[in-house]
Amino acid sequence: MASFFKKKTVDDVIKEQNRELRGTQRAISRDRAALEKQEKQLELEIKKMAKIGNKEACRVLAKQLVQLRKQKTRTFAVSSKVTSMSTQTKVMNSQMKMAGAMSTTAKTMQAVNKKVDPQKTLQTMQNFQKENMKMEMTEEMINDTLDDIFDGSDDEEESQDIVNQVLDEIGIEISGKMAKAPSAARSLPSASTSKATISDEEIERQLKALGVD
Repeated sequence: MASFFKKKTVDDVIKEQNRELRGTQRAISRDRAALEKQEKQLELEIKKMAKIGNKEACRVLAKQLVQLRKQKTRTFAVSSKVTSMSTQTKVMNSQMKMAGAMSTTAKTMQAVNKKVDPQKTLQTMQNFQKENMKMEMTEEMINDTLDDIFDGSDDEEESQDIVNQVLDEIGIEISGKMAKAPSAARSLPSASTSKATISDEEIERQLKALGVD
């Protein structure tokens, strides 16, 4: 009983209308098929009367054929109108659903706007921006300090590694060559050392050998 007295919704009404329109379309199609069948029969009758020379019968049948073809043309016009009505009904249903969705969205937005405090939201965003800037500045200062601490030694070690790599590629071993190379201090005797090792007696002996008294 409750379902019997239930109020019809817009969708229910539109479904019923579409069902009736489809039924109308089927009825029009049946009428058109019957008219086409009758049209063929009239054409055959006109040909038969023409063969026996009954001009009066041909004239009457021709008038009937003209009226029948006009009626068939009207069925196409009515069918087109029914199709147009069905399309309009679907468009109206779609528009009503869109309007309902917009109404629901508006209510939701209104409820949200009541809960949201613009001033508080703005202040929160400003605080976030300020704290974010502080964090970025702190991070930049820390990175600069770490770069100053580690970049110098790292660059020197990296430069030395590159030099060693290049020298290794051309077949030079720095440690071996430097160890085998004689130093200037070892190869060249100093003047003080030479003077200390040559005595006066050695000088006199060399002078006598040269014939100098």
